[in-house]
Amino acid sequence: MNASIYDKTEKGREEITTRKYQLASRLRTLLVMIDGKQTATDIMKKVAALGLTEQNLQELLEQEFIIEIAVQAETSPTVTDSSPASESIATTTNIAAKSPDPVALEMTDAERFQALYNFYNETIKSAIGLRGYGLQLKVERAANIDDFRALRQTYVEAVQKAKGPEMARSLSDRLDLLLGKA
Repeated sequence: MNASIYDKTEKGREEITTRKYQLASRLRTLLVMIDGKQTATDIMKKVAALGLTEQNLQELLEQEFIIEIAVQAETSPTVTDSSPASESIATTTNIAAKSPDPVALEMTDAERFQALYNFYNETIKSAIGLRGYGLQLKVERAANIDDFRALRQTYVEAVQKAKGPEMARSLSDRLDLLLGKA
């Protein structure tokens, strides 16, 4: 079985919020289940009744809706291996799922400003819709990164009101990476 842990990519999150790529409903159901915490084996047990298989998971991976973020060592209660190789595998099984995006940390101020501008514009449109028009105008008036930092709380509250706490938490985490708060 597959002990990998997968998380949604930017494309996967966009499909969940906007249905832009018109993913088949069965694959979309599988995509929704992927949370960056459960192993592929655990997820497949939950969706097996729907007729979904590891091949469907592979399809999401190939289409870049998901990415492998960690590999958990599978343990068997009857086998105990204390070799140095198994110890090194155990210490490297979690591939920093919560570590800050190195690309976001190495941006110049101009690149960070553009990334924040794009992030706000895309996510306000997709997550808040027409109700985000006033917030969109504030984004247009932003002259520096500190202006974007000042918009953070208003933005998170608007997303929470429109899409719920889970989406707000996900987007605020991504925003914090861009703002350099992580």
